[in-house]
Amino acid sequence: MGPARGVAPRRSRGFFSSILTFETMITGPVIHLVYWAGLGVIVVAAFGVVGASLGVGYRAIGERSWETLLAVIPGLIGGLLIVLAGGLVWRAFCEFYVVIFRISDDLAALRAAAEEEQRRTQIPR
Repeated sequence: MGPARGVAPRRSRGFFSSILTFETMITGPVIHLVYWAGLGVIVVAAFGVVGASLGVGYRAIGERSWETLLAVIPGLIGGLLIVLAGGLVWRAFCEFYVVIFRISDDLAALRAAAEEEQRRTQIPR
């Protein structure tokens, strides 16, 4: 497994040059920011679920309707469970992207090791 034909060996480049030529991936560090931003959205949604449930419950108390008040409790619990599940799915989604980019890094390391092994085992002419 050697380098592709017609491809020049890689040289060390500057930071911006390596980003512009896609030799250095920035998605790994960026995914952490995306993860925390997504968790922030999920927390805001959780506050919305709790606020809506409490608002409906407050309205039910004002109307003296126990049936509506009893309907608020499963809505509150269900909404919070959905928000919790959303947090877990968001975590899995972000971990998937981290794994994909780590596989890319591992493949690059394997290629470099294979090229080095090929160079060492070549018979000098």
